[in-house]
Amino acid sequence: MVAFKRKSEKTPRSGQGPAEDGAGNSGERNAGSVLVDDGPTPANVPPIATRTMPAAYKGRLGDLLLEKNLITAEQLEQALAEQREAGGKLGELLVNMGALGAQVLADALAGFFGLVVVNLRRDNVDPAVISLIPEAMAREQLAIPVRSEEDRLYVAVAEPSDELRDLLASTSKRNVSLMIAPLSDIIWAIDSNYRAIGSVGMLVQAFEAVEGARKKAVGAAEVEEVSDDAPVVQVVDRILTQAMRDRASDVHIEPSEDFVRVRFRIDGALKEILQLPIAIGPGLVSRIKIMANMNIVERRRPQDGQLTITIDGSEVDVRVATVSTIMGENCVMRILDKTRSVFKLNDLGMPRDTHATYSKLVRSPFGMVLCAGPTGSGKTTTLYATLSEVSNPTLNVMTIEDPVEYVFPSINQIQTNEQAGLTFATGLKSILRQDPDVILVGEIRDVETTRVAVQSALTGHFVISSMHATDSVSALHRFLDMGIESFLVASSVLAIVGQRLLRRICPSCKTTYTLTDDEREFYMGSGVASDPDKQVFYYGSGCNFCSDTGYKDRIGVYELLVMTPEIKRLIVGWATQEELHNMAMKQGMRTLRQEAIALVNQDITTVAEVIRSVYAL
Repeated sequence: MVAFKRKSEKTPRSGQGPAEDGAGNSGERNAGSVLVDDGPTPANVPPIATRTMPAAYKGRLGDLLLEKNLITAEQLEQALAEQREAGGKLGELLVNMGALGAQVLADALAGFFGLVVVNLRRDNVDPAVISLIPEAMAREQLAIPVRSEEDRLYVAVAEPSDELRDLLASTSKRNVSLMIAPLSDIIWAIDSNYRAIGSVGMLVQAFEAVEGARKKAVGAAEVEEVSDDAPVVQVVDRILTQAMRDRASDVHIEPSEDFVRVRFRIDGALKEILQLPIAIGPGLVSRIKIMANMNIVERRRPQDGQLTITIDGSEVDVRVATVSTIMGENCVMRILDKTRSVFKLNDLGMPRDTHATYSKLVRSPFGMVLCAGPTGSGKTTTLYATLSEVSNPTLNVMTIEDPVEYVFPSINQIQTNEQAGLTFATGLKSILRQDPDVILVGEIRDVETTRVAVQSALTGHFVISSMHATDSVSALHRFLDMGIESFLVASSVLAIVGQRLLRRICPSCKTTYTLTDDEREFYMGSGVASDPDKQVFYYGSGCNFCSDTGYKDRIGVYELLVMTPEIKRLIVGWATQEELHNMAMKQGMRTLRQEAIALVNQDITTVAEVIRSVYAL
């Protein structure tokens, strides 16, 4: 896939001179006149309209931002110094410094150049004009065609210039009018409209032509053998590229009776992306197996594998799992972007008091802290954030994981390998002979691992791990159900964090709405968390920015069960989950449902999303 270069890479643009003023214009041009037609037009290109900057905005961009009190003189001087040293656009440098927002800069640039600001999150991009500007040029120049009127093409750019307009006009063979949009919106619009899977249809046709010829030559019996044809390879490549651009966490390739369905899990919800001919299904799965070093001949047994691929310049780890269904082999790929930074503990979305209590607990010299929740609830993210919090040069921190998702340079991380006999239990036993202070066990999933982890916590080590459970109290009871003695659980466990991930309301299409009767009943039944006086509720109506889902990104919801003496006595006495739950709430624990409803009160998420994701009391 084509890797785009952001402006911060200081790549000189076509036709751009070496010297620039504060507005990002070539120093050889008149700073008072912008977008002037000062050269011969390319062949077969209509003449380009002239736009002159209003006299009120003549001068440098920095002066304009100062005049409007958008930045301080110190911030401007710092940005100019960085520009002199490393180059780059003044506006982008100020945004990267945090001196002003991207939208504020776009508005200022629009006033400076006398151009219109376009809202790419609301305004639809006309698919018919996308082909007028090649994807490679759009990514390099950070320009996206929006619409066409007669022979004029309207293009949204982050930073306008005469050279850029001339280049776009020469390429599109149209008159070009530039519009301003924030840099982040430009990049998002390019990813959204230049679809990596846009050419899959032609690749499928090529595949069918090759398979048809092969079928005639060798007979139908060999059609389902491993296919390494170029079309299949490119289809897999485009699916993974599009998944990365859409921020998907998982890719599902699912055969049915009539077609192969490709779905992406985005922000926790599945969305259908493609329907491919049923004939291409075995070839797709075989290609993925080859990439992941799996056995392509074995199609009956479930298999797991892992591959590393570079997409748009980013190195990505992909976990692959296949299983045989009645319709064929089903394949799920989990995408792990190595370039994404690990969250800090205070960035997870924990309430301030919960974060303060949890931070103290994870600095204990020994004991066990667990993260509980279903698959995809963010347990691994919380564990890694905890590691980054407690790791320091005075401690020996070791992990046993399956797989190692993020690499910490100062932490000893071990990858499980069942073929070599290295499981969570055996790995944990070997770690105990390495003089560890802090141990991370990726997941507690069997009795042997649980028992070794409990013994480790009792013998002077601090252990953090995750467990699949619906909430914190049910995780505590899972220890007892596994046969671990109640007094060992009470002595070893310090706290359990139950968690979920809720989708945030999209900020671009956030609007008011009225709760349904069921939503109102659920909201009012949430106890002290609900606000009987709240009448205005928000949801996302759907826009370009959120792909018409109404949600963009996610936030964590946490309940923290601290092992107080009262809770320990109940555990030793084999109390029921309800008794433990009531005691924890009596001592101040806020449940997942209460924390989620608190986010509804803050207009961060919706009641419908809470009902969908938080199926706990």
